[in-house]
Amino acid sequence: MKHASGLSAFCWTAELNGVDIFMEEITLPKTYDFKSTEKRVYEWWEKSGYFKPWNDPQKPGFDPSIKPFVIAIPPPNVTGELHLGHAMFVAMEDLMIRYHRMKGVPTLWIPGTDHAGIATQLQVEKALRREGTSREEIGREAFLERTWAWKAKYGGIITQQIRRLGASCDWDRERFTLDEGLSKAVREAFVRLYEKGLIYRGPRLINWSPGLKTAVSDLEVEYSQEPGTLYFFKYMLAGSQDEYIPVATTRPETILADTAVAVHPEDERYQQYVGRRVVVPILGREIPVIADDYVDREFGTGALKVTPGHDPNDFAIGERHGLPVISILDESAHINENGGPYAGQDRFEARKNLWEDMRRQGLVIKEEPYMLNVPRSQRGGEIIEPMISTQWFVRIKPLAEPALQAVKDGRITIIPERFTRVYYNWMENIQDWCISRQLWWGHRIPVWYCQDCGEMISAREDPTACPKCGGHTLEQDPDVLDTWFSSGLWPFSTLGWPDETPDLRYFYPTSVLETGYDILFFWVARMIMDGLEFTGQVPFHTVYLHGLIRDEHGRKMSKTYGNVIDPLEVMDELGTDALRFTLLVGSTPGNDMNLSLKKVEANRNFANKVWNAGRFVLGALDDAPAQAQGEPQWTLADEWIEARLRALVRAVERLFANHQYGEAGRQIYEFFWNEFADWYVEIAKLQLDDGGDRAFYTAQKLVRVLDASLRLLHPFTPFVTEELWGHLKRACQQHSPAFDPQGGWEEALIVARWPEELPVEEWESRRTDEFSLVQEVVRAIRNLRAEKNVPPSRRIPAVLAGGGAAPVLNDQRQAIAALAKLDPQALEIAESLDRKPEGHIALVVGPVEIFLPLAGMVDPQEEQRRLEKDLTEAEAQIARLEKLLSGPFAEKAPPQVVEKERQKLAAFQESAAKLRSQLEAIVR
Repeated sequence: MKHASGLSAFCWTAELNGVDIFMEEITLPKTYDFKSTEKRVYEWWEKSGYFKPWNDPQKPGFDPSIKPFVIAIPPPNVTGELHLGHAMFVAMEDLMIRYHRMKGVPTLWIPGTDHAGIATQLQVEKALRREGTSREEIGREAFLERTWAWKAKYGGIITQQIRRLGASCDWDRERFTLDEGLSKAVREAFVRLYEKGLIYRGPRLINWSPGLKTAVSDLEVEYSQEPGTLYFFKYMLAGSQDEYIPVATTRPETILADTAVAVHPEDERYQQYVGRRVVVPILGREIPVIADDYVDREFGTGALKVTPGHDPNDFAIGERHGLPVISILDESAHINENGGPYAGQDRFEARKNLWEDMRRQGLVIKEEPYMLNVPRSQRGGEIIEPMISTQWFVRIKPLAEPALQAVKDGRITIIPERFTRVYYNWMENIQDWCISRQLWWGHRIPVWYCQDCGEMISAREDPTACPKCGGHTLEQDPDVLDTWFSSGLWPFSTLGWPDETPDLRYFYPTSVLETGYDILFFWVARMIMDGLEFTGQVPFHTVYLHGLIRDEHGRKMSKTYGNVIDPLEVMDELGTDALRFTLLVGSTPGNDMNLSLKKVEANRNFANKVWNAGRFVLGALDDAPAQAQGEPQWTLADEWIEARLRALVRAVERLFANHQYGEAGRQIYEFFWNEFADWYVEIAKLQLDDGGDRAFYTAQKLVRVLDASLRLLHPFTPFVTEELWGHLKRACQQHSPAFDPQGGWEEALIVARWPEELPVEEWESRRTDEFSLVQEVVRAIRNLRAEKNVPPSRRIPAVLAGGGAAPVLNDQRQAIAALAKLDPQALEIAESLDRKPEGHIALVVGPVEIFLPLAGMVDPQEEQRRLEKDLTEAEAQIARLEKLLSGPFAEKAPPQVVEKERQKLAAFQESAAKLRSQLEAIVR
């Protein structure tokens, strides 16, 4: 009988908007060919409109009472190329979107890209340098024209790569942070905050990138452990020739900007000096000795040089003590006029020269190797300098307090919960946000300065005259806004805010914000603050944080280590589904995951397993009758797989509700491979051979389980499931309506119904237990055969004493014989035996004793050790269960759960008794 060979797909046509889309006939090969499938299927989905919400305020028949599920994609940089971080969030968000779409919820996934101020500007500046020019030479207007041209040429690469991952976004709603609508939103947000007094301009300590010549955010600073030097020197007390305070520093050039020396108030070594003054080396300025609790008495000498102009902690000390702030660096990190004889020198050149001059004056004590935590620019790689600079800032605390309360009162839930405490800590200690950048690419700050009267004007539209003096000589602030300023508005600016659009009314607030935990503060917190400030509502109800992806050894992926995995190469070699499934099943909320290509290869094999199971089912369908002649007589295997499928649907629903997507995927995998493919399919082959109604109902069950499995797998592995489901649907439609699912076949799997969660019925656990016993019997025989090297082709006799399970074993005689490679003519099954058969090895599985004629292959001492080991394990389980059932568990747990544990105890007690009996027989 043929089960799966020579299969070919069916030639079919789908109608799209009145146009026939012809799908060519494809032979169903032995292995899944992702290369010929993915692009074709994705284009079909998109052309068919499946990525759009079915309930759309822009279309007729819209019902505003139906709640949608909405995600705004974390916008990748327009300069970007796909990396594993993108692959992770796209796979996770697409899973959520596909699941809710299949649940019948109107779903919207808003795509878009970020203008990425620094990254994009750097790309264009590199191109200009290759041409022998610079942005300063060509001017701002010409530079922006060049940047827009660059964006037009290269900006679509990342979105095409995101499509490769199967992202089912509504591409007609794609947004860009510099497009007209979002630019309007950015200006509206700035002006509102300015008018409320929450935006101000002034000198503060910021991160300065000397290479980029701009302020940068904390996110754009990366810290690396690098070997350096700790320099010890003397701070001479004023008016004394020999008294000094020993001080240590890692940055000697900043001595030129010192405005105090601080000691701990309880440090007896230095208490006598508090209130006195010391002399800045080389420059000769006198500065005070102060006492402050911040000083670490164990670091260096226990005395701290205080440089408020070049260190954030020193800046805080300076504010507490009213110290002057001196900056000694210009925008290119050269020493300025405050550096005395070192003016004009590069910072590191000045470090070397100053230290040698101090050595000549007898001020150097010693130098020690020291491991430094060096801040470097994420983009340029140069060392970042904390510097005082006049910048634009948001007064953040008034915005942070409502955002903090929104999480505390449960309007927003952070997954995993442990990050809630991190969020609280950050929001409670938040500092004003520097929003200006000295770049040309970005949202230009909407502030103008009147050159006639000095008035500062912030306006929604470009002003033509000064509102104060009527003058027309206005100059706009040259700086642009931090990219995160526009990103913070993303959940509502993408829907049309500040205009009250139909999309904004229906799709906002969004549902879930999914992103990496590393930008919880930089992006997520700002969206929450902005959402509450500008719309009066939280921007989403759930924040789901995924972890970082590391290599198989747990190391950060880095070009330096040579361990970077390129997702595009992986998809080219192993398929998108394999990569997605690996990322999704390997992840847990908020935890980093280790990724190896071996895992992706294993999941490519899983995709092939699914494909081949589908080939078998199509072959079974081809051979099965089109109609049954009588009512179904379900076998134990049929009812077991049905019960296991129902349990799986319930488990997946529960796990999805608790955001345990990885575990849900793992359980689907285990069910499909280890239960459906390895067990039910093998028994189904026997049942199909019976023909007639048995073959019909077996094929029907195969179709039901495969259909449901493909639906469950679809959010994880969309391409192979869609392709295979299409073949299954068309095969069933051609064969007989009797194989249609309840409610009929949908147009496509992407819009098919999610499997229904059915209430638990009494027969499920009973039939599951009965089949589990059959599995254990088969496994025990298989294991012993393997241990004794009995070839699979050799059918051996067996005697089974089944006790109360004998009727079940007799009913499953054919399956047991086939799966355990037994001789069906020499398989004896009885309730009990008058005496044990001689020359047989005995196995015990629950209430069942198994006797196999392999005694000549067994060492009696080895057999005794095996039985003793099995008895020890059984007795340990008995002790555990007796303790459990004699404690509070028996009173507090549901009765059915307690009864299940009592049944387990009885089974182990029966096994232990039989093992003791067998041991006694060996000893005798």
